[in-house]
Amino acid sequence: MSEQTGPEDGTQAEGTVREADSPAATPGGATAATDPEHGPSSAGTTEDAPAEPTSETPAPEDAPASADAPAEPAPTAETPASAAAPTEHDPSPPSTPRPAPPKPRPGPPPGARPGPPPGARPSPAPAAARPAVSAPAPAVVAAQPSPVPSASDDPSRWGRVDAEGAIFLRTAEGERQVGSWQAGEPAEGLAHFARRFDDLLAETELLVARLGSGGGDPKHALSGAKALREGLDEASVVGDVEGLRKRLDELVGMAEDAVGAARDARDQQRQAAVARKEELAVEAEAMAEESSNWKQAGDRYKAILDEWRTIKGIDRKTDEALWKRFSRAREAFNRRRGSHFADLDRQRGAAKARKEELVAEAEALSSSDDWGPTAARYRDLMTEWKAAGRAQKDADDHLWQRFRGAQDAFFQHRASVFAERDTEFAANAEAKRRLLDEAEKIDTSNADHARAALRSIQERWEEIGKVPRDDMRPLDQRLRAVEDAVRQAADREWRRTDPEAEARVAQFRDRVEQFEAQAEKARAAGDAKRAQQAEAQAAQWREWLDAAVAAVQER
Repeated sequence: MSEQTGPEDGTQAEGTVREADSPAATPGGATAATDPEHGPSSAGTTEDAPAEPTSETPAPEDAPASADAPAEPAPTAETPASAAAPTEHDPSPPSTPRPAPPKPRPGPPPGARPGPPPGARPSPAPAAARPAVSAPAPAVVAAQPSPVPSASDDPSRWGRVDAEGAIFLRTAEGERQVGSWQAGEPAEGLAHFARRFDDLLAETELLVARLGSGGGDPKHALSGAKALREGLDEASVVGDVEGLRKRLDELVGMAEDAVGAARDARDQQRQAAVARKEELAVEAEAMAEESSNWKQAGDRYKAILDEWRTIKGIDRKTDEALWKRFSRAREAFNRRRGSHFADLDRQRGAAKARKEELVAEAEALSSSDDWGPTAARYRDLMTEWKAAGRAQKDADDHLWQRFRGAQDAFFQHRASVFAERDTEFAANAEAKRRLLDEAEKIDTSNADHARAALRSIQERWEEIGKVPRDDMRPLDQRLRAVEDAVRQAADREWRRTDPEAEARVAQFRDRVEQFEAQAEKARAAGDAKRAQQAEAQAAQWREWLDAAVAAVQER
C-alpha cells in the first residue's frame, strides 16, 4: 500500500482511517483499514475470516466456560447483529480494561477481526474447588432500563463526517472529533465508527448478562465496567454515548451490589466454617478430657481431621488458632491413651508373672491323692487366678490352658479313683446287708448265746469295710436294732437272777412286819396316836415291797 501526503497536513496515509488524538479502547483493539478492492473494514464486522489475535487483543478472561454459560442477548430492532453478543466466529470481547491502541497505523487485512479461528470456542476455565461450608452468592437482577439503541441503524443520528473526512460525535456539550476517514465514502466511515460503538454496547450487555446470571466474577465485571466508563469520554465511536454511560453506571451499581453480596456470602461462609471448626475443636477437647473409649474416640479424631480438611474459607490467623486447639486436644488424648496402655502393659506383666506361679502350683498338685485338701486348694487357686487380672491375650490364653489342664488332670484322677471305690463300697454294702439278715435272726431267749452270735457278726462287720455314703445310715440303724434286742434280753436275764433284788424284797417285808407289830402293840397299850403312825409307816414300806416284788417278777 503506497503512502500519499494528505491535502492539508501531509501526515495522513491513503487507505487508512485517522482517529482522534485520544482514541479509546475498542473490543478488538485495532484500527480501521482500507482495501483497494473491498473498501474500509472494521474490527466489529464478521463477514470475513478472522485474523490471528495479537498482543493488543487479549483473550477474554471471563468468557463462558461451557455451554452452561448464560445466554447472550439476541439482536433486537434497536440492536443490530454487530452490537449483539459475539458468535462462534466472534469471541466475546474482554471485560477487563485494555491498553489504548497506538497511533494510527495500517490495520489488518480487509474484514479481519482478532479472535480464534472460525468455529472455535473459548477454552473452558478450570472449575474452582467448592468449599465444604459455603453460602451461594445471590444473583444480581438488574432493573430494566431504557435500551441503548444501536448506532448502526442510523449513524447520522449520532454523528457526522465533513468534506475532509473528519468524523464528529454529537454530545450534549457539542461535537467532538473522534477520527477521520479517507478510505472511501463518508457514510462508510461514519458506519465504521458506529460499529465500534455497537461493540462497546455489546461488551456492556454481555457483562450485564453474565452478572445477572451469576456466571461471572463480580469484581472482574466491576473493573471492566469502570474501565469502559472511564474511557467513554475519549472513545473513538459514534452512537448514544450518554445512554451507554447511563447503562455503564447501572452496570457499575449492579457489580458493586454483586461484590457486596459475594462479600456477604463469603462472610457467611466464613462464619459457618469457623462455627463448624469451633464445634469440632470443642468436641475434640471434650474427648481429650473425658473419653476412655479409646478405639471409638481414636476413630472419631480421624473423622474430625478428614472433615477439618474439607472446610475452607477461613482466614489464616483464625484457622491456625482453631487448628492449635484441635491439635492440642488430640495430642492430650494421645498422651492419656498412651499412659493408659503403658499402665495396662505393666499390669498385664504383673498378672502374667502371678499366673505363671499359680500354674506351676496347679501342675504340682495335679498328681496328688490327698483328695479333700487338694480340691480345696484348687478352689483357692481359682479365686487367686481371677484376682490376678488379665495378661496379654495370647499369654493369658496359654496360661489358662495349662491351669485348666492341671486342674482337670487332678479331678479326673480323683473321679476315676472314686468310681473304683464306689464299686468296692457297693459290694461292701451288699455284704453287710447279708450279714444284717443273719443278725436279725439271732435267738434272744438265751442271753449268752445271743451275745456270742452278736460279737461274731460285729467282727465280720468291721472286716467288710466302708460302704457308700447313702447306705451308711440305713445299715447302721439295722445293726443297732439287733444290738439293742440282744442287750435287752441280757438285761432281763440279769434281773431275774440278781441276789440283791431278792434281799431288798426280804428287807422290805421285814420292815412292813416290824411297823405292823408296833402298831398292834400301841393299840393294845391304848396309844392310838403311836398306833396310827406305825400303821402309816407300815403302809409306806408295803408299797415299796410291792414294787420290788413286781420288779423281780417282771424278769
